[in-house]
Amino acid sequence: MHRRRFLKAGTALGVTALPAWGNAATATLPNTADEAHRFDYAALKGQARALARSTYRPPNEALPESVQKLDWDQFQAIRYSPDHALWAKEPSRFEARFFHLGLFFKTPVRMYEIKDGQVREIAYDPAMFDYGKSGLQSAHLPQDLGFAGFQLFYHTDRKRDIVAFLGASYFRAVGGEMQYGLSTRGLAIDSGMSRSEEFPRFTAFWFERPEPESDVLTVYALMDSPSIAGAYRFLIHPAARLVMDVDAALYPRKPIERLGVAPLTSMFLFGENENRINHDWRPEIHDSDGLAIWRGNGEWVWRPLTNPANLRFNAYADDSPRGFGLLQRDRNFDHYQDDGAFYERRPSLWVEPRSGWGKGSIQLVELPASDETFDNIVAFWNPAEKPQPGQELLFAYRLYWGDRPPVAAPLARVVATRTGLGGIVGQKRKYFSWRFAVDFAGGDLAMLGKDTVVEPVIVVSRGQVEITSVRHLAPIQGLRAMFDLKPTDRDPGPINLRMFLRVDGQPLTETWLYQWTPPQVRPPL
Repeated sequence: MHRRRFLKAGTALGVTALPAWGNAATATLPNTADEAHRFDYAALKGQARALARSTYRPPNEALPESVQKLDWDQFQAIRYSPDHALWAKEPSRFEARFFHLGLFFKTPVRMYEIKDGQVREIAYDPAMFDYGKSGLQSAHLPQDLGFAGFQLFYHTDRKRDIVAFLGASYFRAVGGEMQYGLSTRGLAIDSGMSRSEEFPRFTAFWFERPEPESDVLTVYALMDSPSIAGAYRFLIHPAARLVMDVDAALYPRKPIERLGVAPLTSMFLFGENENRINHDWRPEIHDSDGLAIWRGNGEWVWRPLTNPANLRFNAYADDSPRGFGLLQRDRNFDHYQDDGAFYERRPSLWVEPRSGWGKGSIQLVELPASDETFDNIVAFWNPAEKPQPGQELLFAYRLYWGDRPPVAAPLARVVATRTGLGGIVGQKRKYFSWRFAVDFAGGDLAMLGKDTVVEPVIVVSRGQVEITSVRHLAPIQGLRAMFDLKPTDRDPGPINLRMFLRVDGQPLTETWLYQWTPPQVRPPL
């Protein structure tokens, strides 16, 4: 995904791209803006179930030639008119505005409003848009062209959007920083596998008209893809930490090898732990710096992200996890020095299951990236039992968008991971080793006496651990744990590392996980 281009498009029109139309779903949807029918979530689930029993029909992306040929600057010139926003003339705290088709966004999505249980289609009208220098002429555009997606605005700021759905089943939101960053989507299928990933699409949305003073908006969506159909309900509550309650009902058309529930998508180019891309003037570039997991057994885990030379896939087995998320813990501008992208303001996204998800694993896919325009990180929940045709799979979860998750470990947390050449300064190195320095802060660390012995508990999948130490670090009012890892073989595969700190058998910190690949060509000693 060419992320920076999508973000720029989002600045003018909203956020990220690629939706749907012209498939089997259209047979069960109203065909005109004047035709009304009753609607509820149960009916939508029934529609999705029926859709899954039918043969998948790919969308029709045939657009007028003038729209097909829009270049970047022309597409950027198109502006939605706020006067035409849904509920702009109503006593509502919310407004919905729509994205135009063109450039990367060639698959129309149908839009509907629900009022008092009745549905009407929101018809495309060229008058909704100011075409500026795009070269498009509203008189020459078809009245049934359709929309690419939508964005939501809240009464606290009518000029900056808070939520945007655009592209397959992708969507994103902002917290109090009003800064977009990572995305999520309705579903991931076969992410990180050797074959091509499948991207289910939201083919239609329904907006439930909110009461005048309501601070919660309900949006429904129908999903379709070659492997699965689904019905979604989103309850969106804007705040400094924006909250979405998501209900998903999924109906597989065929067996699915790797189902990704609540998939999160982000970007990590480089940070203090890894600088494989070392030609940029900025110290760090990333939307998220780690995967956080609150396991079903109560253990808190922090896994710093990496930008590997080759695809990396990790699965962390669990039973009914309490939550997970891709976080941007480092919120210090000085660590990024980017006064345009403002990476220190990028939101974290936390997933909280609202029901027991049973056995499965939180899976992490890390892809190599050469620049910050690529989203190269994906994390999701994968159920242990593979979906089969005829099943109904129900998932309920809550998404929190903001500078930090709504929950935190009572233990000290990892605040930095650094790596580099091992050995003892001033002494000749006789063999290659790699150093890991992990900083912990918070929790009960302030209670430690200077003479208290803190034990680092370190486990590695192979190699030899040496030169371990734990010392007080006054600038962060915490501890720094360091150790060297000496490879004991020439295996080019990654090495898994695990560490936490304890005193008298009592854990002081969350568990730090890492995966390091020894260089095939070792640096000279």
